Amino acid sequence: MAYRNSTEAIESLAASIGENVYIDVAKWHLYLRDAHLSKPLAEQLYPLLTQKSVTESQVQSILKGMAVKLGGGKMEIPLADLLPMQSQVHLMDVLEDYQRDL
Repeated sequence: MAYRNSTEAIESLAASIGENVYIDVAKWHLYLRDAHLSKPLAEQLYPLLTQKSVTESQVQSILKGMAVKLGGGKMEIPLADLLPMQSQVHLMDVLEDYQRDL
């Protein structure tokens, strides 16, 4: 799919991430769109998609560097620590599908 600009491309990526990737809190699945984390994550991941291939280690680095505030900001936890393995697999699938469509 051809996008007119990077903003449109990031919005599309954020929508796909938000629908497919969730954090696990006390066995509750909170999708990233509902946690308002899909767009900030998409903004960080989008530049990687212009490369030939996105590696899991690159994605993990971004996830580890993205702090999620909990308890009204009393605590920050890396997004990587909140995503269960299945959700990380979904994220990689979303990125691969998105990159293939570029």
